[in-house]
Amino acid sequence: MTCKQLYEPCDALIHGESSEEMIKNSQKHGMEMAAKGDQDHTKIMAEMRQHMGDPEAVKQWMEKFQNEFDAQPEDI
Repeated sequence: MTCKQLYEPCDALIHGESSEEMIKNSQKHGMEMAAKGDQDHTKIMAEMRQHMGDPEAVKQWMEKFQNEFDAQPEDI
């Protein structure tokens, strides 16, 4: 899946065998890009942190992402 498919701003490919691994790798990518000064990634990460305080929002996001992950072909 791409960074954009993971609700972030670029087309970098993010790999993972499970949805949990994809989320972990997406977070790592976002932090690396933010550390390089990328303002788009920094903004998205700040928005995501705000939503993390709402358990219902987190649950809905996880369900949506899991469905999208499950729908992806194996080789993405």
